[in-house]
Amino acid sequence: MEKYFDNATKQEILDRAELFVLDMDGTFYLENDILDGALDFLESVKRAGKEYMFFTNNSSQSPKAYIDKLARMNCHITRDMIMTSGDVMIRYLNNFYKGKSVYLLGTESLIESFEEGGINLFWPEKEKEGTRPDIVVVGFDKTLTYEKLTNACNYIREGSVFLATHLDINCPVKGGFIPDCGAMCAAIELSTGVKPKFVGKPFGETVEMIVDATGKNKENIAFVGDRIYTDVATGVNNGAIGVLVLTGETLLSDIPASKVKPDVVYESIKEMGILLDKAL
Repeated sequence: MEKYFDNATKQEILDRAELFVLDMDGTFYLENDILDGALDFLESVKRAGKEYMFFTNNSSQSPKAYIDKLARMNCHITRDMIMTSGDVMIRYLNNFYKGKSVYLLGTESLIESFEEGGINLFWPEKEKEGTRPDIVVVGFDKTLTYEKLTNACNYIREGSVFLATHLDINCPVKGGFIPDCGAMCAAIELSTGVKPKFVGKPFGETVEMIVDATGKNKENIAFVGDRIYTDVATGVNNGAIGVLVLTGETLLSDIPASKVKPDVVYESIKEMGILLDKAL
């Protein structure tokens, strides 16, 4: 375990990284409380001549909602500095299924984002009886109903493509967890026998979108977060950098049993900022 805390490795990673892609809950804040040193880290990144952006797998809210939430924490960013798994899915659909009809299990915010992204949404009540959508997309749908779940399963059995924004099974909240997109997909998969394709973290579609949006080389992008199987794996599995911080879900004791190993571990992004400043 000592290698994860090697000071030379910690500094080498910070030197190599040109862009820090930050997870949000558990990394930058916990629910509605900003973590100690988070804003200082952003200032350290700027002083070092580097860049940062935020990425969340949580597709239940719009980018604007996250921008507003960060602003309440005195962190002011522009739209190009935040991306969600919903954004990645919209891009994926436009690239590979342009104009195809999509039945979406998602919140009003995600529906609005899909409509703004030019996605052709399928509404059962408006369609001719017996028709089905080309694609079923599952997001983190906090408005999920049994009717939606049944429709999705029926469409997939009939041949609709099964896609999902992200694989997170649980979403952390105060006092525990609530079922996330991955749990909803597991129910559909068990019912239909069909596995979904996911596009958020840790999958290549996310890295490709960030590379295209920023112009950075993958090997100079550090994905920073508190989950090994999403945040860290995005970097490690796709030729970028996977950075684990110990301010959220993952404990140091979880690393030995994990198939994915972080490139480096920091106590927090506060520590990262301190080390960035030391190198100036």
